[in-house]
Amino acid sequence: MPTRADTTQLRLMVRIARMYYELGMRQTTIASELHVSQSRVSRLLKRAVADGVVRTVVVAPEGTYTGLEEALEQRYGLDECVVVESGRKEAEIEAALASACATYLETTLTGGDVIGLSSWSATWLAAAQQLSAFRAPVAQKVVQLFGGVGNPRVQVKATRLIDLLARATGAEAVFFPSPAVLGSASAAEQLADDASVQRLLDLLPTVTISLVGIGSLKPSALLRESGNMTAAADMADLGAAGAVWDVCLRFFDTAGEPVASDYDARVVGASAEQLRAIPRRVAAAGGRRKHAAIRGAVLGKWVNVLITDVHTARALLRKEPRPASGPRGAGARRRSGA
Repeated sequence: MPTRADTTQLRLMVRIARMYYELGMRQTTIASELHVSQSRVSRLLKRAVADGVVRTVVVAPEGTYTGLEEALEQRYGLDECVVVESGRKEAEIEAALASACATYLETTLTGGDVIGLSSWSATWLAAAQQLSAFRAPVAQKVVQLFGGVGNPRVQVKATRLIDLLARATGAEAVFFPSPAVLGSASAAEQLADDASVQRLLDLLPTVTISLVGIGSLKPSALLRESGNMTAAADMADLGAAGAVWDVCLRFFDTAGEPVASDYDARVVGASAEQLRAIPRRVAAAGGRRKHAAIRGAVLGKWVNVLITDVHTARALLRKEPRPASGPRGAGARRRSGA
C-alpha cells in the first residue's frame, strides 16, 4: 500500500502533467499556481513520462482525484483543491485531512510567508504533529489569528500547535495575549489599546497564508473546552441574525455573507475583512455535517484553497440544496414566516 508521501507525490505529478500536456500551461505558470519550484515541475514531468503516467492520456493513479479537484476549482472559483481518500467516520476523515494538511505544507511553503493560524483546530494540530522540520526556514512568523487565552488545561494545545508549526518552519511564534471573546464591546476596545495586543493586531494585515477550520454555532470540542466560546444566549442571538457557520469566530450565513451582530464587536482578532483579504486562505474541513458550511465558506470567499475528503468533494459537486436546508436559527424561522 502506498505511503502518504507516495500518494501525495503521485497526486502532484498527475496534476502537473495534466496542466502541462492537456491544458497547455507553461512550467513557470504551473509552478506559480501550485506554489512549487519550477525545477520540481520539470522533474515531475520527466518522471511522469518515465513512469508511464503520460502517454496519449494522463492516467490518474488510484487514490488521486485530480478530476474532482479541477471540477471543484472551476465550480467554486478556488485557487486549489486537494481531495483525499478517506472513510466516512469523522475520526477517519480527520486523520486523512490532517495527513493531507501536513503534506500540503511540506510541498507549498517555500519561504517568506507570514502564517496566520486558527489555533483551536484539531485537524491543524494533528497536521502540525506530523510535520517534519524543514531544512531551512520557510516562513517568517506564525501568528495566532484571534485570542487564545483560556482554560489552561486546553490552552496548552493551542500553544503547542503554534509552537510546533513555528519550530518546523523556522518561524517566530506570535501568540495572541487575550481571550477570544470579551464580555462587552467596550472591554474589547480597551484591550485592543494594550501594547502587547496592538502589536499582534498590527501584524494581521501582513499575513500571507491562513490555516483555518470551518466551525458552526455548535463549537468544536477543543474550542468549547478552551473557555473561548460564548454563552447560549449569544449563540441564540447569532442564530436569530442568520449566522450558521464561522471562520475564526467571524460568523456568516448559508450564502457565505458575514452576519452583522453585537457579538462581532466583542471578538478580539482578525476581522472578516482581514480574513478574506489574506492572499492564500487554506481550510481543512470534511464530513457530512460540514457540507453546507464548506459551501458557504467557499461561496463567501473565506477560503480559496480547500483540503477535503472525496465524499464531501462529490457532495459539493451535486445539485446544491436550498439555503433553508441547512441548520436554522430563530432568524431563519422568522424570515420564513414561521
